[in-house]
Amino acid sequence: MDKLEKGYVQVYTGNGKGKTTAAIGQAMRAVGNGLRVYMLQFLKTDPTGELEISKLIGDKFQIFRFESKKGFFWTLNDAEKAVLKEEVNRAYEFAVEVIKNNSCDVFIMDEIMGILSNKLLTEQQVIELIDNKPSSMEIILTGRNVPASIKDRADLVTEMKEIKHYMEKGVFSREGIEY
Repeated sequence: MDKLEKGYVQVYTGNGKGKTTAAIGQAMRAVGNGLRVYMLQFLKTDPTGELEISKLIGDKFQIFRFESKKGFFWTLNDAEKAVLKEEVNRAYEFAVEVIKNNSCDVFIMDEIMGILSNKLLTEQQVIELIDNKPSSMEIILTGRNVPASIKDRADLVTEMKEIKHYMEKGVFSREGIEY
């Protein structure tokens, strides 16, 4: 397979674990079928397993990050938030170029809903990315609290619902499982 005949918009949202994992699973399936996948990660700066696997796969699965290491958004002071806003704007310009140049077959924007929730981009900016996507490009968006305007534009919306989580027992992020 060289290109998708028709690309759709997928959204993975909800409070449960698995949004990024689902997107990466979709990426592996696409790469396995000869498609080129770009993953633009927002609000993630720590080393993760997906960064390591992308190095092994090569240019068929590339992960892009524009943010420097910081704490959680709610712990940042105004100066740190201003730096983050600049970095997010650079990432957004990258996304605009990827879509304009049809640079990949599947374009994942991981945690973009968190960017919206923190008002680092506007809903309208994300809508423009969706509305301007090439017809053969699949777009996957992840994150909690997807706005209705984006949900309405999506062709597939999957909600990850937490029923039970081992975090309640004091088990936190584990290498190889959560990152």
